[in-house]
Amino acid sequence: MRKTQLTNLDSVLSPIENATGLPNNHYIDDETFEEEKQSILFNNWSAIGTAKDIPDVGDAKPVIFVGMPLLMVRDELGDVNVFQNTCRHRGMILVEKQTKVTGIIACPYHSWCYKLSGELCATPMVGGINSNTHEAINNSELGLFAIRSYVWQDIIFVNVSNSAPEFTDYAAKVMQRWKEFDKPIYHGGKGSSFSLTVNTNWKLAVENYAESYHLPIVHPNLNKKSKIEDHYHIEEKNHFSGQGSVVYSQMKDESGNTFPDFESLGPKWDTGSEYICFYPNVLLGVHRDHIYNIILEPVNTSKTVEHVSIYYAKDSNEMQHLNKLKDANSAFWKSVFLEDVGVVEGMQRGRYGIHFDGGKFSPIMDSPTHTFHHWVASQITNNRDR
Repeated sequence: MRKTQLTNLDSVLSPIENATGLPNNHYIDDETFEEEKQSILFNNWSAIGTAKDIPDVGDAKPVIFVGMPLLMVRDELGDVNVFQNTCRHRGMILVEKQTKVTGIIACPYHSWCYKLSGELCATPMVGGINSNTHEAINNSELGLFAIRSYVWQDIIFVNVSNSAPEFTDYAAKVMQRWKEFDKPIYHGGKGSSFSLTVNTNWKLAVENYAESYHLPIVHPNLNKKSKIEDHYHIEEKNHFSGQGSVVYSQMKDESGNTFPDFESLGPKWDTGSEYICFYPNVLLGVHRDHIYNIILEPVNTSKTVEHVSIYYAKDSNEMQHLNKLKDANSAFWKSVFLEDVGVVEGMQRGRYGIHFDGGKFSPIMDSPTHTFHHWVASQITNNRDR
């Protein structure tokens, strides 16, 4: 079988006035998807889930991250650990579905057992029927493969290749930009998370989210509240890009109640909001009274699951009188994100047009998307040069 020829990315790396977008293969070709899996998703800090899904000691949730079986676990110290979800004995999947682990993680095949911190702690009959030890089996060398991880804003990030900088260095610029939101956040509870399965390449979801150019056409109702002329570009080369708005009006219920604000925010946030794509696969939105994250799960070349979670400044127990308002907020954002589905799926189908050359960017309106394309092309090129 003929191997796909490596794509030429020179024009993608050009200044926006002369640049084209990524070639079609980066959206429709399986071998190119595999190249991107390593150079973009494994080599950088990618998001795989949220800490709210494993809130208590012993909580364990398996995930598949671009084909790789991973396991998120809350250990006895309350820390989040991520392991490769395979037994060190014969490679059996350890945990098939979300569960509460009582004490140890036991392999369902031969019952090799691991602590919540990953250490191998029991090897039944490894030395014979009546012997659970053998000189060839060194438990200290056979713990679960730990995956480098970090939790920020409740998002669990992993660096599979172990080659990225420290997360606090990797994310330093976005942390600095939004340092006012570096405080406890609380998931809105039932109804404040939902997922959308979209028949598109994950990058198209990033590209669409980064720009406000499509706002009046795709989101006419949203454009009435926060017009395209109220928006500005956000571009931090090699880190993130997106958009902000100088117009944000708090949602109110029938009694005029609003969500409580995050404390100690500057005046910028009285009427402002920002929406950025934190590379590679997290979409974020911040407002004075709630924030959200969208974790993009790349299933394959043309399928992505968008996992949405919404957070507030106060715990749900303190906001029970606002439950209907939280439901309305979730419904609002879901309706906005659903409006984008036809667009990103349409662009995916369009990438099968053999004469499409990556497209031409508007130097004025498309710069956040070009910033993302440039970063993607840089990651791929750097990995090829290794």
